[in-house]
Amino acid sequence: MSDTQELNATLDGPTTAPPLILGPSIGTSLAVWEPQLPTLARTHRTLRWDLPGHGGSPATLLPHDGSATIADLAALVLNLADTHNWDRFAYAGISIGGAVGLYLAAHHPDRVSSLAIVCSSAHFAEPSVWRDRAKLVREQGTEAMVASRPGLWFSHEFADTDRGRALLQDLRDTDRAGYAACCDVLADYDVRDVLPSITAPTLVVAGRDDPATPPPHAREIADAIPGASLVEVAHSAHLAGAERPETVTSALVTHFANTVTKTATDDTTRHAAGMAVRRAVLGDAHVDRAVARTTPFTARFQDFITRYAWGEIWTGDGLDRRMRSAITLTALIAHGHDAELAMHIRSALTNGLTRDEIGEVLLQSAIYCGVPAANSAFATAQRVFDEIDGESSTGG
Repeated sequence: MSDTQELNATLDGPTTAPPLILGPSIGTSLAVWEPQLPTLARTHRTLRWDLPGHGGSPATLLPHDGSATIADLAALVLNLADTHNWDRFAYAGISIGGAVGLYLAAHHPDRVSSLAIVCSSAHFAEPSVWRDRAKLVREQGTEAMVASRPGLWFSHEFADTDRGRALLQDLRDTDRAGYAACCDVLADYDVRDVLPSITAPTLVVAGRDDPATPPPHAREIADAIPGASLVEVAHSAHLAGAERPETVTSALVTHFANTVTKTATDDTTRHAAGMAVRRAVLGDAHVDRAVARTTPFTARFQDFITRYAWGEIWTGDGLDRRMRSAITLTALIAHGHDAELAMHIRSALTNGLTRDEIGEVLLQSAIYCGVPAANSAFATAQRVFDEIDGESSTGG
């Protein structure tokens, strides 16, 4: 392993913001984080890195004799942090990137301030599976893996989108020796025994339809780490952040905003955390319009709802986003706030509720809020769904 080379990495976000390191999945480049980057980089100095042999990282960063370990990868990430003089940082990782995060949090607890594990595991498949894959890729290259990724990384339909094709091209472009070395890492990786020692606030995200690291893998991690939270993303396979970006982004923003809010000592910090959550739930377009309409007369109110409603209530640990959306819909129906209801129906979809589940909330409200209120709510919801379908059909 070279002592002079380092992982390829890209920095985004304000230079004075708290640092956040983002680790990728095997076979992908740092571009796998592009759906989350605009939102995360508003409140954090984000550093995305490429695995050895992936993207712009040299394959020689890991040994090619089958001896590469998760400790080797973790050391490379710590070297990146040291290069930027980051003594402590938040960390989020997908699959093998998540494995690096678990190792760092367990073995270097003084370095990791907050942790998010996305579609990963404390122990992947049996070693022979990874050794066989390493042998296959060394002999045939990464093209041998491409045909099996649709249906595992994401749905076959998503594979035909621009982002799906770009992710598959990343796999094709990956160096065979670097990919195989990462397989060697996963063959010997097992951190189940050290999970209870992790003290960093931890979020675990699972794709409900993920065949590579199915939800029981995520539950094992969440159950073992004291105080860890778990979010399952509906209709999503292994690369949940690509296939269902809004839901994953929302969960990450809430988690990291919670960490910032709990350590905040001033209203400016709480406002920044609240604005990140507000954007994740309501969308950039809505928040940008609200900010643009702010006048000296309404400025204090906008600051108040950002700090209090979004920076404290919506970032609380007691309820998940899906539950908060269901409660919010019911309250808006009860009071007849149809304009706000339309906005929050959109955000409920972002927060992971399906259209059928929203329909159940509206039907429940017919009993406890009144049939006329529910009738109006169903009309509002149908209008929102029609607008969304129209936006999708026109590419908007």
